[in-house]
Amino acid sequence: MKPLNDRTTAAMAKVRQARTTPEERVAEALRDLGLAYRRNVKTLPGKPDFANRSKGWAIQVHGCFWHQHDCKRGTMPTHNRVEWEAKFLRNKQRDAEVEARLAESGLRVVIVWECETKDSVALKNRLGAYLQ
Repeated sequence: MKPLNDRTTAAMAKVRQARTTPEERVAEALRDLGLAYRRNVKTLPGKPDFANRSKGWAIQVHGCFWHQHDCKRGTMPTHNRVEWEAKFLRNKQRDAEVEARLAESGLRVVIVWECETKDSVALKNRLGAYLQ
């Protein structure tokens, strides 16, 4: 990807890497369900956002823009489109590799999209059905 201009660099620097609002909503749902978890487990492939090795699951919380979800937030920038397409393709490839490696480790992998965290009841129901 070619160098970004100062404005784009400044905007991207403001994007949080951890403890994002969607992650906090998932954490709240897991607490409400009484499920124990660890955050950003460095010893697992891809440092999943949440994991419980003894119960055999991992959760990845994906931002709709950065991971190109098929929803209104998964937009493609028009400026430097070729570079963005390459970046998003790398993100998707890395996501698939990490998910496969987690599965090989014996973990069930749940992908939670940013837009799915808006409805806390639906999120809790989905996670409860899959993890309990």
